[in-house]
Amino acid sequence: MTSATAIPPVLAEAVRSGFVESRHRGSLVLLAADGAVELEVGDPAAPVFPRSSNKPMQAAAVLRAGLELSGERLALASASHSGEAFHLALVREMLAEYGLTDADLGTPPDLPLDPVEAEAYLAAGLARDRVVMNCSGKHTAMLAACALNGWPTDSYLDQGHPLQRLVRTVVEEAAGERVSAVGTDGCGAPLMALSLTGLARAFRHFVLAAPGTPERRVADAMRAHPEFVAGTRRPDTWLMREVPGTLSKMGAEAVQAVALPDGRALAFKIDDGGTRALGPVLARALGLLGVDAEVVGRIGRAPLLGGGGEVGGVRAAF
Repeated sequence: MTSATAIPPVLAEAVRSGFVESRHRGSLVLLAADGAVELEVGDPAAPVFPRSSNKPMQAAAVLRAGLELSGERLALASASHSGEAFHLALVREMLAEYGLTDADLGTPPDLPLDPVEAEAYLAAGLARDRVVMNCSGKHTAMLAACALNGWPTDSYLDQGHPLQRLVRTVVEEAAGERVSAVGTDGCGAPLMALSLTGLARAFRHFVLAAPGTPERRVADAMRAHPEFVAGTRRPDTWLMREVPGTLSKMGAEAVQAVALPDGRALAFKIDDGGTRALGPVLARALGLLGVDAEVVGRIGRAPLLGGGGEVGGVRAAF
């Protein structure tokens, strides 16, 4: 573990033509099946903003609020979706089902998160849209829960709103620690800081929760419909689809949390927010947890190009 003034360790290196060109520092924690800390790199006890890795907890909160969601709809409520056609169609369908419109969404207008989708979207002459923003499924579920309970919908993103107070309760219960700071996420929702160890514990809690509980319902929906959690070209989808029982959710600024069905779990954050290091670090962490699957190698591959050809890559360094 590092002190508050120590330089964080290197988690990944960018190697170009055999030369280490750049380094990505950060912290990581691995939990054994019994919940004990198996490995600490850096300072996983320090608070971070998990960003979208908190979405399973936010989705469990709308279930606790009484909203009935299941299947693809519950997966989409937990999603950072890619903005593919099937994502946008289901968001619009859910809005209509609950008597809402895109004008009710507090999400900022945006382009599809997936670069391939974004290029096609712009080529079609389309403009930034609230529904297209990757958090629109979560926001639709939050608004629906507010409407169900008679809570204000115009202030649903305020920290003191009844729904956001419920989200905080779910986050703290799952992580086994108090939220240490509250900020504003990119989508406008309250963002609750945890330690990486607490984040790994939260994911472990979701996969081990009793069937039928809000936490287990969220985990089961995400694992059954991972393409609605992420998209067809995303590592979270690949991992949940190809390693049965795995719960995986990335967050902005290079945060990742994963839990395996037996309770093994991991969480890490790349300090500089460099997402190109996510795959190699995730693959290395999964390997240390004993995951042996073809998809791990695919997730870990991060080539560097020179003149259009591969001349190196980003690799884990721990």
